[in-house]
Order: sequence, then structure tokens, then C-alpha cells
Amino acid sequence: MAITTIQLDKKTKTQLEVLKEYKRESFDDVLKKLLFLVPTGDDEGEYSNEFRAGLLDAVAESRNEKGIPLNELKKELGL
Repeated sequence: MAITTIQLDKKTKTQLEVLKEYKRESFDDVLKKLLFLVPTGDDEGEYSNEFRAGLLDAVAESRNEKGIPLNELKKELGL
């Protein structure tokens, strides 16, 4: 396995450390587990990498309350 260096914000590093199952688990293993949570496709086929990245963005926005509440979206769409 080729080894590389990545830059992480200190807060991100702390959040990743909390997700370790054991003290010496690598960040690579933690990140692989997180990537496994991103769906690769459905009954209709494989998702593109762009679509998968969009799913992550949508979940992040939702958790950070940056999305539009459903009732406001309904009003905007005239539903």
C-alpha cells in the first residue's frame, strides 16, 4: 500500500479519532468504513461519483440545517 499525507483540520482529526474501534486503528481504516456508508447504487444501477458526492453534500446540508424546510419548499412549488 502506498502511503500519503493528507491535511485535516484539528476538529476533523479529533472526530475521526473518536470513531476508532481501537487506539492503533489507522485513519485509513476509519475512512474506509465511512466510505462504505455511501451507497454505490440501487436497483436501477450504479451511481456516478458525482451523484455520490451530491448525496454526501445533501446529508451534510441537512445536518447543518442549511436545507429548505419541506413546508417552505411546498409553498415555493405551489403544492
